[in-house]
Amino acid sequence: MAQVEVLQLLVSPAHRLAGRPSEGPSPGPSDERVTRVEVRRGLGLVGDRYYARPAHRNAAVTIMASQSLPADADLRHTRRNILLRGVDIDSCVGATISLGCGAGPVEFAVKRPARPCAWMDVTIGPGAQRALRGRGGVRCTPLNDGVLTLGPATFRIMAGPDAAS
Repeated sequence: MAQVEVLQLLVSPAHRLAGRPSEGPSPGPSDERVTRVEVRRGLGLVGDRYYARPAHRNAAVTIMASQSLPADADLRHTRRNILLRGVDIDSCVGATISLGCGAGPVEFAVKRPARPCAWMDVTIGPGAQRALRGRGGVRCTPLNDGVLTLGPATFRIMAGPDAAS
């Protein structure tokens, strides 16, 4: 079990990066970052745009490592949900992980990479899409209900690549 830190949580009720990147993001709240989020098994994050959407149930939650982002970028730029410090989350594809923030761990099946798109060149800066290849985070399915909060957390790979015996 490793100690990590949940740096940011983002719950976005609207899909703001639609259409052509040259037109810019759709209007929305200036900051969709929250300090606490409810996770529901198989459904995602309560209040998020992908919550309970059949097309996204196998990848409703996205997790990204802070070391992948430039210092002046955050989850509002990438549209990922959870920003962690202290783990190479991109290496966990195919694993089952556990993230605990004090109220009991939340388990996720890490399904696939969250590939960066052309929007990254608009929201972060020119060249960001290319720079984030292989480091854009992961798309996950929540395996149980729980709550995640900002701050210190425990991280464990429970099954799959590099799981501890």
